[in-house]
Amino acid sequence: MTTDDIFVGRLMSTPVETVTPDTLVEDAAGRMQDNEIGSLVVVGEDNALLGILTTTDFVDIVAKSKPKAETTVERYMSTDVTTAAAGDSIHDVADQMVEHGFHHMPVVDDEEGVIGMITTTDMAAYLSHAEAPAPA
Repeated sequence: MTTDDIFVGRLMSTPVETVTPDTLVEDAAGRMQDNEIGSLVVVGEDNALLGILTTTDFVDIVAKSKPKAETTVERYMSTDVTTAAAGDSIHDVADQMVEHGFHHMPVVDDEEGVIGMITTTDMAAYLSHAEAPAPA
């Protein structure tokens, strides 16, 4: 089996931790720490993808100005989000992640909205088990 035979749906993480655009950044940071995750997907009605908030965004928040009370996620989330579908080839998704420098890519379905998250950690974990060591 090659990476061309592996699809996103097999490796993606579920369930996905989500927030709404009006979530306070302080609350979002707490959720990320509590769940030991590097990103939160921002969703609207019907679980529709609106954006993504990553640990990198928090570096930007702190660098620009210390978070003020009642600062919402909407102010800092990335809205131009590249996504994958469960049936996409891991090889193709990995190429996109490397090309753009992404570590997280939401997995979406036209009817269900956000259904998972594929990360570089998911791919590394798969490869560490899929690739048998070469004989000595």
